[in-house]
Amino acid sequence: MKRKLSFGPGALVAAAFIGPGTVTACTLAGANFGFALVWALVFATVATIILQEMTVRLGILGGSGLGEALVAPGTPVILKWGAILLVLAALALGNAAYEAGNITGGALGLRAILGEGEGVQRAAALATGLLAAIVLAVGRYKTLERFLIGLVILMSLAFAASLLLVRPDIGAMIGGLRPTLPDGSLLTAMALIGTTIVPYNLFLHAAAVRERWKENTEAGLAAAIADTRVSVGLGGLISILVLSTAAASLFGAGIVISSGADMAIALEPAYGPAARILVGAGLCAAGLSSAITAPLATAYAICEVTGRPKTGWVFKGVALTIVAIGLGVALLGIRPVELILVAQVANGLLLPVVATFLLITMNRKSVLGAHTNGPLRNGLGLLVVLIAAFLGLRLILRALGIWP
Repeated sequence: MKRKLSFGPGALVAAAFIGPGTVTACTLAGANFGFALVWALVFATVATIILQEMTVRLGILGGSGLGEALVAPGTPVILKWGAILLVLAALALGNAAYEAGNITGGALGLRAILGEGEGVQRAAALATGLLAAIVLAVGRYKTLERFLIGLVILMSLAFAASLLLVRPDIGAMIGGLRPTLPDGSLLTAMALIGTTIVPYNLFLHAAAVRERWKENTEAGLAAAIADTRVSVGLGGLISILVLSTAAASLFGAGIVISSGADMAIALEPAYGPAARILVGAGLCAAGLSSAITAPLATAYAICEVTGRPKTGWVFKGVALTIVAIGLGVALLGIRPVELILVAQVANGLLLPVVATFLLITMNRKSVLGAHTNGPLRNGLGLLVVLIAAFLGLRLILRALGIWP
């Protein structure tokens, strides 16, 4: 029973990466390539677990958040200032871009449930942003954790129910576990991986496990790792549910789909209003959950590298500023595709750099003592970093129009 009650910080990670960008990427993958890219989500989920388990060990055994570890005494000057500049500039700006996409995506979910119209979209965006701000302003860590666990459960139920409505071919789903790349699917496969491994989660998770397991104990570490594997695994399953729903209902149908909201609307003629409402509710929960975790991660990271306490007006001020920027951009009516593009560029810049910083930190005896990475963890971590670097380069070049 105690082990069950220990679950929580991993749910923040799942809530963070199951955002509108993930729902959109999974929808497009299923609609355009059927079940062929299920394997990419499985790989991305495993890679995320590898990196997040490192942050768990850093938080519990090292007693430090990632930001704190990067500026700790003994850190090389170049690494220290690189971390500070990364957090204060790229991470904050990147998460502001994510926030706009999160709020817009959550609003699209509400719009799919309530009906069409720009007025509905703007009102829904305002409601999503204000709710995220209220939760961040008044909620303590345990309150935030419980709220986000609830949203993850809502997403799970909504997308699972929508999948049951469309009755997928189970054999085809299992067949998607075999790595294949149909013609034209390479960029989509990489997008599925890139939208699952979220750089700011590396800052968020280490700080969150310290809030939950304050004692440096093996029992705490075991509980935190179990939490990570189950929660991130559930997040990966949610992504697979979204992809499978789109594959079972839209693949080969000739319907043009550009977002999860489009899928919600497209399902209604064949499967009734329940399908539209379920997918819309899942998308809304995805947007709101990420609209809370992105500002939260930014506040943790900035307070850690600047030595400020992770409570009080500075912490909440940083989080609420990110919400305000995201809400302002969302209310300007910029197309969601453009917001996702900005977020992809930010992710392309941040992910390999942050993952490299984490890998370096996990090999510093001054931080972790005898608990530094062994050869296996270093090998797995390096593989993920190399893939992340390739993804980042691809995203940047594509945004600049260099990569077709």
